[in-house]
Amino acid sequence: MNIEPKNILIVRTDRIGDVVLSLPLARIIKQHYPKVKVSFLVREYTKALVENNRFVDEVIVLQEDSSKILINKNVEQLKKGKFDTAIIVYPTFKIALLIFLAGIKNRIGSGYRLYAFLFSEKVYEHRKDALKHELEYNLSLLSKLGIEHSGGTNNVSFDLDVKKSSLNNVESLLSSLGIKGKDKFIIIHPGSGGSAVDLPIEKFIELIKLLTDKKIKVVLTGSESEKEICDKLTLNEYVFNLAGILNLDDLIALISISSLLAANSTGPIHIAAALNKFTFGFYPKVKVCSAKRWGPYTDKKFIYEPEIECDNCTVEQCQKLNCMNSINIARVYNDILNVLENLNGE
Repeated sequence: MNIEPKNILIVRTDRIGDVVLSLPLARIIKQHYPKVKVSFLVREYTKALVENNRFVDEVIVLQEDSSKILINKNVEQLKKGKFDTAIIVYPTFKIALLIFLAGIKNRIGSGYRLYAFLFSEKVYEHRKDALKHELEYNLSLLSKLGIEHSGGTNNVSFDLDVKKSSLNNVESLLSSLGIKGKDKFIIIHPGSGGSAVDLPIEKFIELIKLLTDKKIKVVLTGSESEKEICDKLTLNEYVFNLAGILNLDDLIALISISSLLAANSTGPIHIAAALNKFTFGFYPKVKVCSAKRWGPYTDKKFIYEPEIECDNCTVEQCQKLNCMNSINIARVYNDILNVLENLNGE
């Protein structure tokens, strides 16, 4: 029996890219149930992704103390929301427990967890098999609402908002660095926060040397902890290091005015795809973190994987064999040049 929701909570309390890949759910739900209220439960540092989405009525921030989830406080705030349905897109035991304790009647989640008894409606798909994209796994959860949506890059919308104030901040910052109004620049985001196997820093150095030899301006982005990596990539006057400087709103604004973005499997590559930018992604062949499951969800993408033969690859094996070092940077460089030339011709 399908659920008829009136007040629905989408729960995605993990990282930036994961939240981006859950954004299309809001519009799709509203298309099927125009009068339903849609809320998101997210972490403090990802709320900028959903705050101004026109299909999201409310953003609730997970209550934490030094990354420790405060069960009672969260249960209390969720009870006030009077939700009848929750889609637990990213389940952990604590998250499943607090949704249960909040008394939300319809709790949709994976059937393949030890704590799946906490969900009233279960969807049986093993995401680790990577048979489809993460976004499409998210869409599968909507089947319990009577919504069948298989996805497709031309069939989903992220509705990611760019704040005008952040755009002004970023344009002012770029201007102070010598990147004026209509100057073209590309973004390279060399870290990943450990979510995948990264392209070696030597390969990023090789790419940046090739780009800046052509006087192409490169803006480096990253968290405060990635500043050291970005310092090593600040090779000359054509490279601008903004690691640790931008908040999430500003990063979204920066990506929105860039020409393209090159990155490992990490949040900013999904933001770029959501903003319809060309994306250049470096991915291992490890099934669980492969491009098939975690690639940018767009047709404007270039994916680079290790060129050595590898079967049933694991993270440990990939690191031991230094697989990512086999990616051909000359090919990446030529693809970037071709995209930039086409953009210049528009």
